[in-house]
Amino acid sequence: MESSEETSKNGKEGLKSHNRRRWRKDKGKASRILQSMDLRTMTQSLVTLAEDNMAFFSSQGPGETARRLSKVFAGVREQALGLEPALGSLLGVAHLFDLDPETPANGYRSLVHTARCCLAHLLHKSRYVASNRRSIFFRTSHNLAELEAYLAALTQLRALAYYAQRLLATNQPGGLFFEGDEGLTADFLREYVTLHKGCFYGRCLGFQFTPSIRPFLQTISIGLVSFGEHYKRNESGLGVTASSLFTSGRFAIDPELRGAEFERITQNLDVHFWKAFWNITEIEVLSSLANMASATVRVSRLISLPPEAFEMPLTSDPKLTVTISPPLAHTGPGPVLIRLISYDLREGQDSEELNSMVKSEGPRILELRPRPQQTSRSRSLVVHFHGGGFVAQTSKSHEPYLKSWAQELGAPIISIDYSLAPEAPFPRALEECFFAYCWAVKHCALLGSTGERICLAGDSAGGNLCFTVALRAAAYGVRVPNGIMAAYPATMLQSAASPSRLLSLMDPLLPLSVLSKCVSAYAGAEAEEHPNSDEKALGMMGLVRRDTSLLLRDLRLGASSWLNSFLEFSGQKSQKTSAPTVESMRRSVSEAALAQPEGPVGTDSLKILTLKDLNLKSSSETSETPEMSLSVETLGPSTPSDVNFFLRPEDAREEAEAKEGLSAKDSSSGVSNAFPVGFHPRRTSQGATQMPLYSSPIVKNPFMSPLLAPDNMLKTLPPVHIVACALDPMLDDSVMFARRLRALGQPVTLRVVEDLPHGFLSLASLCRETRQAAELCVERIRLILTPPAAAAATAPPPL
Repeated sequence: MESSEETSKNGKEGLKSHNRRRWRKDKGKASRILQSMDLRTMTQSLVTLAEDNMAFFSSQGPGETARRLSKVFAGVREQALGLEPALGSLLGVAHLFDLDPETPANGYRSLVHTARCCLAHLLHKSRYVASNRRSIFFRTSHNLAELEAYLAALTQLRALAYYAQRLLATNQPGGLFFEGDEGLTADFLREYVTLHKGCFYGRCLGFQFTPSIRPFLQTISIGLVSFGEHYKRNESGLGVTASSLFTSGRFAIDPELRGAEFERITQNLDVHFWKAFWNITEIEVLSSLANMASATVRVSRLISLPPEAFEMPLTSDPKLTVTISPPLAHTGPGPVLIRLISYDLREGQDSEELNSMVKSEGPRILELRPRPQQTSRSRSLVVHFHGGGFVAQTSKSHEPYLKSWAQELGAPIISIDYSLAPEAPFPRALEECFFAYCWAVKHCALLGSTGERICLAGDSAGGNLCFTVALRAAAYGVRVPNGIMAAYPATMLQSAASPSRLLSLMDPLLPLSVLSKCVSAYAGAEAEEHPNSDEKALGMMGLVRRDTSLLLRDLRLGASSWLNSFLEFSGQKSQKTSAPTVESMRRSVSEAALAQPEGPVGTDSLKILTLKDLNLKSSSETSETPEMSLSVETLGPSTPSDVNFFLRPEDAREEAEAKEGLSAKDSSSGVSNAFPVGFHPRRTSQGATQMPLYSSPIVKNPFMSPLLAPDNMLKTLPPVHIVACALDPMLDDSVMFARRLRALGQPVTLRVVEDLPHGFLSLASLCRETRQAAELCVERIRLILTPPAAAAATAPPPL
């Protein structure tokens, strides 16, 4: 009996192994098709195969399966023929939006590439069906389900291509972000948020990414829907554990059910759910497993910086100082937590002064071998800000790759555990990060560094904080870091659409509504009162009790706030509708950041800005920048030409000629009319987000959306190195920010990695592609930490 069961078990395992090998082989064939064919050849080949398969199954009698197969191939033919001209028009102008010829990357290119990935998979599957449809081993139901899933994805991608054409026709020359009028933008939003998304989260999950990533994404999706199911059952979240993530087998075996549940969760559940899910990696068991696979370091300790003001010398005159106040926004003065990571124990890192600030976190306070020998202080220091959408994660989540950085760079790293939204919205995180940065500069000797070279590094939300901390340092007049390495940063938190952000419809790690909820939380729109202290005590999981009214409110706000700039009201209307919000929110915004008696005419100090002033209206007047007070940070004058999203004249003419190809009807009518007659994209069954949209003018603050900063602010930034992802919904943030810096003559580089999702640094140990992308980030940091003289000495001779 045991032998029979063992044989059966071995047979099942062998079948699973065979299926995995065949899956990888199929994905490899689809990738080769993508690389070897241009768009027109791929479309023509797919149409020919679809017609052949359609004719075959139409001749197989009146059976339901044959009818569905014939219908799906007819649909593939129709959508491929309709999609090819739209993609061709986008590809024809995509080069106008690149940073330079050596960096061919922007949202239009990414959308075309994603559609080609879907076409390549359908072409491979159509060839397989044509070759095996007569075989007795042909799995009819499986192939039918996969074809139907990819047909649904192709239909939605066709809709996105038409939306991208609308952006191209409406935007300012050279602009990647939507700037339409009120009627058109409302129509755009109303159409976009109702699109069906579940087809991208089932069988088609992650089809656009490298095959090595897809099994991980499938695991994450199963964990997410299982977590959501347990989260619903446990109102407070206390019953949700890591072991409960993968216990719902029905989601693992039914991709369509998983996709529908994934869509329901992303559209309906609030920001506290995402905070809880993303913080799963902070559970001790999972974090310990992650650290076992990372580099072993001598020092990894959590330090609590006391909320005490201190003085910093001005770079313009070191004899003068400026006061750095502790963070004040929302919750008043409080300590700031930082994690010190160092591969070697260096001088100062075990000093009594630093030991007195160490915060206990169990047995992992200090990873030291018995009485290790100290090494001298490093000349470099890396200050890191973690990602997590401003609402989740800590330095602990990012510790595995930070340990590798510490080993490879030979420099100590501090990672800031800033306070998270919605409990601590803007500008609390910025204040804490700036305070910690200044403290590190002043006390670098305690951290094992001489501070000769300092680099700011961060990913996603952390990349945003890198830019804003550097801008604030320049505004205060204190030392600016030697450079910034930002991985897939968010530079535009205003809810504006762009070609790359259209990809959030299908992105499993940055879905449309989740992105919207994180931005709303950071802007203060999701801030909640939590009178029950027991709920606050839930700690890292950050779970709160939610009632029906909160869920309905979330449905009302939902994904639409991601695109809330589509409803740019008139000045009079904005004043009327935002006045109560301004008054209620002003009391909670840090006086240190946003309140100061009004100075001379033309001065835009951050301490005199109210929420009304943060709108950066294009009608703002110019004036001379006054002398900066030693205790305030100033925001320089802003003029319409300061925020310049325009192309060079010759590129503008080329784009204008391309736009002439769009009909007058397309240029003036609503988005729904842009679809060809008879084309109807699939709509969500989860219900559309209600109107009107919630909007907060604070997202236009340049310390929240650095892309909107005026020229004179951006000119104060140090050299910037950006590493972005070609398939990331935030790609256009990186491209437009790099273009602005390049236009100002600022040193900037942009490297775009292919076929990887947003957040690849946290997946650095997953596969070869993520390791190479992480190594690219380390290389950029090393460039910053290398003194100019040494870099020149090691540079190759000119040809």
